Amino acid sequence: MKEIDLRSDTVTKPTKGMMEAIINAEVGDDVYKEDPTVNRLEQKLADMFGMEEALFFPTGSMANQAAIKLHTQPADQLICDKWAHVYNYEGGGASFNSGVSCKLVDGDRGMITAAQVEENINPPDFYHSPLTTLVCLENTTNKGGGACYDFEEIKKIRQVCDQHDLALHLDGARLFNALVAKKEDPKDYGKVFDTISVCLSKGLGTPLGTVLIGNSKIMKNAMRVRKVLGGGMRQIGFMAAAGIYALENHVERLAEDHKRASAIGKTLREQSYVAEVEPVETNIVIFYLKDPANEAAFMEELKKENIRISNMGQGKLRVVTHLDYSEEMHQKFLEVLKGIKL
Repeated sequence: MKEIDLRSDTVTKPTKGMMEAIINAEVGDDVYKEDPTVNRLEQKLADMFGMEEALFFPTGSMANQAAIKLHTQPADQLICDKWAHVYNYEGGGASFNSGVSCKLVDGDRGMITAAQVEENINPPDFYHSPLTTLVCLENTTNKGGGACYDFEEIKKIRQVCDQHDLALHLDGARLFNALVAKKEDPKDYGKVFDTISVCLSKGLGTPLGTVLIGNSKIMKNAMRVRKVLGGGMRQIGFMAAAGIYALENHVERLAEDHKRASAIGKTLREQSYVAEVEPVETNIVIFYLKDPANEAAFMEELKKENIRISNMGQGKLRVVTHLDYSEEMHQKFLEVLKGIKL
């Protein structure tokens, strides 16, 4: 059996159907906005979320960074969870690209509440502190183990933002996982967020691409910001075609990834060498060994079986199920976990 790579859902390869869509894509120069396939993908996602405009970016980090730039001015401050991707995994881009600081909130598995947002807003007339202008949420949460926000809490956060004239951005890198798991309507998200970034290269399985969606007023400068960040691309319709194919064929199947992740979590809880498994809601499983000193030995046992997972540091181990993780691989992985002796 070939390697079982569970480090991330970004490791997938295009399916046969997706490759056919890529090869047969009608393309043009997207910097001139003349790529019909990119234009179709952008319109498809804007319509899906009930928002006015969308713009294709090469990466999720760039799309998030563009959103921060669109919503803020240098010396402003954004509010996010302490585990947020925009703070932890985007290379310090918020400070480098936009000159803003991050007010980190101690949320629950990467999720913050409306009350926490309110208590972390700096008084706008107190010039000694940064001006709070933006709130960034992440759904599902990466470092929080694929946790999904309660949409009612998101609506409460929107109310706080409205009361204090704050923008609200969603890092939706794995938003479709949340939509499938919670059986939610994307148009509801379009009603409460000012901007949403939707990644196509994680659970949906494309080689690259994230689309930033928003209303016309905020998106009018998105092309300029993308250009400044170096994100203007030419015949990118080949990748947009992969995105359209994924939206039409790979969304509902995310439930399979969730089911397998749940089974992995259950198996891990039954092993004597495991101390804790965090709640599994979608396709991410985070767990801890009873003796952290055994981490290297544990990873070596997996390596012998041609299995790879992520070590996130501080005792946190992560497994991510995805499109290329087959049922045969799944059964083997479960058996390997049951056979490890530490």
